[in-house]
Order: sequence, then C-alpha cells, then structure tokens
Amino acid sequence: MQSPTRAAGWCLWALVLGLCAALGYGQQQGRPNILFIFADDHAYQAISAYGSKINHTPNLDRLAREGMLFENALVTNSICAPSRAVILTGKYSHLNGVINNAIPFDGSQQTFPKLLQKAGYQTALFGKWHLQTDPTGFDAWEILPGQGHYYNPDMLFAGGKRRHEGYATDIITDLTLAWLRRRDPTRPFLVMSQHKAPHRNWMPPIERLTLYSGIQIWEPPTLFDDYSHRASPARNQGMEIGRHLIDDYDLKLVSAFAGKDEFARMTEKQKRAWDAVYGPENEAFFRANLSGRELVRWKYQRYIKDYLRCIASVDDNVGRLLRFLDEEGLAENTVVIYSSDQGFYLGEHGWYDKRWMYQESLKTPLIVRWPGLTRPGSRDAHLVSNLDLPETFLEIAGVPVPADMQGRSLVPLLKGESPRDWRRSFYYHYYEGPPAVHGVARHYGVTTRTHKLIHYYETGEWELFDLELDPYELHSVYDDPRYERVQKELQAELARLRRELRVPEVDPDKQKK
Repeated sequence: MQSPTRAAGWCLWALVLGLCAALGYGQQQGRPNILFIFADDHAYQAISAYGSKINHTPNLDRLAREGMLFENALVTNSICAPSRAVILTGKYSHLNGVINNAIPFDGSQQTFPKLLQKAGYQTALFGKWHLQTDPTGFDAWEILPGQGHYYNPDMLFAGGKRRHEGYATDIITDLTLAWLRRRDPTRPFLVMSQHKAPHRNWMPPIERLTLYSGIQIWEPPTLFDDYSHRASPARNQGMEIGRHLIDDYDLKLVSAFAGKDEFARMTEKQKRAWDAVYGPENEAFFRANLSGRELVRWKYQRYIKDYLRCIASVDDNVGRLLRFLDEEGLAENTVVIYSSDQGFYLGEHGWYDKRWMYQESLKTPLIVRWPGLTRPGSRDAHLVSNLDLPETFLEIAGVPVPADMQGRSLVPLLKGESPRDWRRSFYYHYYEGPPAVHGVARHYGVTTRTHKLIHYYETGEWELFDLELDPYELHSVYDDPRYERVQKELQAELARLRRELRVPEVDPDKQKK
C-alpha cells in the first residue's frame, strides 16, 4: 500500500505539473511527448533489426538505429486483452482483472493515461482496444469494435460509430496524424496508435498483395516438430498450420466475391484486385492436389506471405509517423516506442498463434527512440516486460510511479545504465485452457536468460529447458539428474515470485463467488 507521505508527495507533484500545463509551460519545459505504436501479434522474428531471415522492415530498422532495441522483452500473459490491460495498469492479470479475452476491463481503475492526464498531458488512443469497455483516461479516442476488420472497418468513438473506407492500418495512422495536427501545441502529448495487423486472418492491403509472389519463404527448422520429449500439452493443441488453418478464412481459398465476413466488407474494386492475385494462385493449388508435407509447406507459404504483407503495411505506417515528427520539428522531443501485445509463431513447432511460455510467444519486440538520452543503435539484454511500460511512460513524463504497480521503469536502461538489482528472473501465467480457442493448457512458470521452468498445473506436468543448449525448446530436462540443482533453484524462485506478486493459489475465474 502506498504510504501517506508518498501519496501526498505524488498529489503535490501532479498539482504542480497540472498548473504548468494550464499555464502553457509543458513544451517549453521540455517534457517529452510520447508516441506509442503498438501492433497485434507482431513476432520479433519478423523484424530485420531482430535478425529476421524472412522479411525487411526499413522503418522499424530506422527506429532501432536511432534508439534502443530490447533483446529480451517478455510478456506476462501472451494473449491480446490481458497484455493490453497489463500495459495500462502496470499490474499482472490476476490484479487488473483481465486474465483472458472474455473479461471486460474495469476502466475505473488506475491507469497510466489517467495519471498523465492529471499531469497535464494530452492523451489520445486510435485503433485496436479489445477491452470491451470504453477507453478511459483519453481526451480523444476512436477504436475498432472487438477485433475489428482489415477492410473498410467500423470504428467506435465517444459520439457513436462510423465506417471508414480503406485499409485498417492506414486508417489508424490517418486518425493518429489528424489528431496530432489539431492538438494543443503548447502541451505535451501521449498518443497510442494501435494496429489490428498482423492479427489473424492476415489480410494484406491491395498494394501489398504481390509482395513475395514467386519466391519461397525460408522455413523454420521446427516446422515439422513431432512434440516428443515434452509434456503432453504441446501435442494436445489446435494451432498447427497443417491441421488447423481454415481454408476459406485463413488460407483464402475462395473468391472474394463468393466469400463472406471480411470479404463482404470489400468494395467491388477491392474484390476485383484481390481475386486478380489470389484467383490464379488458388487454381494452381487445386490442380496440384497436394498432400502430406507438401500440403503443409504450401499452407505455410500462403500463411507466412500474408502475415509478412501485413507487417510491411505496419512498417510503412511507422515510416509515415516518423516522417511527420521530422517534418513538424517534433522528433527531438518525442519518445517513440514500438511494441506488440505478444510474440507469435511463424511456423516454429508447426504453429501459428501465441499463448505459450515458449520463446516465440513469450518474447515481443520492443524498440525505443529517445533523442538526447538513448544512445543510437544500442541494444539491451536485460529481462524487461510489458509490465514495465506504464512505469516507463510515467517516468518519461516526470510523474511519480504509484507504489502498487508491479513493473519497473526502463529509463535507467535507456540511459545505458545496468542496475545491479535488475530482475534476473521473470514470472509468466497463461489462464485460458481448454475448451478455449486453440486448446493451450493453463500454465505458469519462471524464466531466466539461461533456463525456463513451466508448470501445467491442471495436468500436473512440468517442463525444464536449457535455453543455451536447446534454444528451440525441443527437449525438456525436467527430472534429469544433471539439472537437479537448476530445477530446485527455479522451483524455489517460482514460489518466491508467486508470493511476491500475490498470485492466488486458485485462478480468479475459478474462485467461489
């Protein structure tokens, strides 16, 4: 609980900042603006600054060259709504209330945008929200209802709903830029530009439909994983490229004119452009009559190309925002943060989607540019998290961090410092088990930079991985005598973290009301 002295100090500081803002001193005093660009399901493996083997992202690479790339950014719960709630509150899912995608966010609770508002910042949010209740703490907002649509999306705002013609990624950037142009230039701002892309079902924009046509994208070495040497949940899931992608929805094996759902929203011109590309490819696929591994490989190529085309559009729009900051003279006083709500599987283990504590979904991209403070082109290997973002935003703005937040500001790392007391382990907890979509078992665990311990607590199974010797996490060494000491240490650390983070013994959705 926050002490009375600290609480009083925070109130006084907030009052001073609010008064400065009211008098028009915000920008003159140099309080940085904050631009948070947030993608959905963007795998770090699909950013060339992270060493991608399958695509090139020039604008995100520019951001990394001019700022800091975090090599070990982890999420507390690898699924959309919970990740967003963590970023707003700085608290794990069991405390902010959003343990899965079905639970509405309680907008009355403390969030970092509200604290920035009180401190005189202008706040705005555009794009994917996915928290079911209306946004709070924002002066302006316009959001996709639920997951939203790629083409000609409806969007909600405080006065109602309207449909925009065009592609969602472009539209979200358009709304962000329009707000930036009409903002009060005497006050600092926070704007959150949050994309739907590259979420399933990976529908690229018309101008990117032929990107990667005629070439074979590199296959990950675990595309044909047989899930041996691990606990049973790895085998008992519903997210395999070979077995679980939907023909007409995910793989687009249908004419846009005959399709429904996303296709029904398209204009006639959009449908014709779409069919001109996918039609001949689909006909060739049906003629080939593939089976076995060759069918899996075809599905992977269709999936990964569509995914990467969506990424290309996100990267294009990051470039639009960076150019606007340059042209308006805002770049030097604006901290730009790029991240995603979690990582994603790009064929690793034969999968798409996220949810697991395995590396590809546990890790997320995080790139921060802070001119004058962060050394350009720097990289950081500390264990950081989406849990740390609200504390970071608050410290950037000079606003005290509430004591009940569970993360830690990244500002010292952005300065190039290496605090001796920085976390050396990290707690993860996934709550959506079967029969929820994809059927991934509930699990929690602890990871360090060298080892990872996972507990599937409803089946009673454990996994332990040596991340240095087995980076693909193919062989669990749980109960291997050679790892007895490591196993005991991690089990003790897991118990300590659960106590420290106040994780209940019974999941919140299963507690008796």
